[in-house]
Amino acid sequence: MADLSRQEAARTPHIVEMQVVPVAGRDCMLLNLAGAHGPFFTRIVVLLKDSSGNTGLGEVPGSESIRLTLENVRALVLGRPIGDYQAILNAIRASLTAETERQRIVHRAGSTAEALVLSQPHEINLRIENVITAVEAALLDLLGKHLGVPVCALIGRGRQRDAVPVLAYLFYVGDRARTGLPYPEPAGPAGAWARVRSEPALDAAAIVRQAEAATERYGFRDYKLKGGVLPGEEEMGAVEALKRRFPESRVTLDPNGAWSLAEAIALGRAHGQALAYAEDPCGPEDGYSGREVMAEFRRATGIPTATNMVATDWRQLAHSLALNAVDIPLADPHFWTLHGAVNVAGLCEAFGLTWGSHSNNHFDISLAMFTHAAAAATGRITAIDTHWIWQQGTERLTREPFEIVAGEIRLPDRPGLGIEIDPGQLEKAHALYRKVGAGARDDAAAMQYLVPGWTYDPKRPSLARARS
Repeated sequence: MADLSRQEAARTPHIVEMQVVPVAGRDCMLLNLAGAHGPFFTRIVVLLKDSSGNTGLGEVPGSESIRLTLENVRALVLGRPIGDYQAILNAIRASLTAETERQRIVHRAGSTAEALVLSQPHEINLRIENVITAVEAALLDLLGKHLGVPVCALIGRGRQRDAVPVLAYLFYVGDRARTGLPYPEPAGPAGAWARVRSEPALDAAAIVRQAEAATERYGFRDYKLKGGVLPGEEEMGAVEALKRRFPESRVTLDPNGAWSLAEAIALGRAHGQALAYAEDPCGPEDGYSGREVMAEFRRATGIPTATNMVATDWRQLAHSLALNAVDIPLADPHFWTLHGAVNVAGLCEAFGLTWGSHSNNHFDISLAMFTHAAAAATGRITAIDTHWIWQQGTERLTREPFEIVAGEIRLPDRPGLGIEIDPGQLEKAHALYRKVGAGARDDAAAMQYLVPGWTYDPKRPSLARARS
């Protein structure tokens, strides 16, 4: 969308209130390379209220550094007209970038200030983008409500589709009974998704049952199995079982780079006929970057690749394109921003690639954000990720969350993000946050109940080592 003129922007409602609310939700014991999801996850919700009485919403990952940074940019947001949202976002980026550089200078000068905490540059950039995305989503929500149009009409080249395909995100699931942790209890009749998602799933048959239950509930046509848990042969066996059960579907596997290049090539050649594409089958090794190794896998097997690990910013994406390493960049709007994720789609269209979106644990505000980004993505897209199926029915922050029906989300006929906050649900989620504490999800802590002394190893599947 072209920027409004300064005069037009000044006539739009202005921001009168900004709330930053950390929240927590409940999760199942989902297994991955980094261990096991704990019983709770955290997020941060931003609510912007404008002078016309509308409220705009944004949701991003829930770390204390992101929360504090959002609190610190409040002065750059309050009092500004929503039509000047790009200038607001530019001011936030400039301020955070300047502060980061100031901290680096102080650090290089040998400061021992306790308040100075420096992460890796890439992590700092992700935090900045998370902060911008939270404010961006809320501003676009307000602008859409003011103009009477959906958010997807305000980004990129506007609305490209009325419905967005969604995949069934399947996981190996640990036995919660072995932990004593407060995971959700199974609910509903046997075979129903609400029950199946809380039951242990550690073999191909259980993954197929999981897919059947999710498909009965949501009508999925695409499937993604989170790997990096069992030996590669077993995980590829589960993929083949899914393909046999749903022969018309697209199936993929994401081991988060756990396999060596040699193993990934061997597994791809032996079982690749079941894969529509491979997501991060291998990663950096022997001095070569993940992008270089992925390019070798792609050349050796002919299997298209997707990633949310080796092309997560513009610099990484440029190197991935130069190496022909990636066919499907998964541009999660939480770390690309909504505008950035849609810009990635434009690049994919120009280069003949396919656009997709990665997800992590999230509430229904993020579900709307994903959907609008995908609705505005130009060119060819693949079914987007979402963890929402693992939370739906127990966790919500809005009055009418988007619904997945027949494997897709159809955009509602409502302006902005198309959602409204439910104050009672927001307070409930905030109260849970206060009870369970702050911080990023620690998958190692829960995993240690299953494997005493367990520690993360990026090149060893998390449960496979317990069997060796």
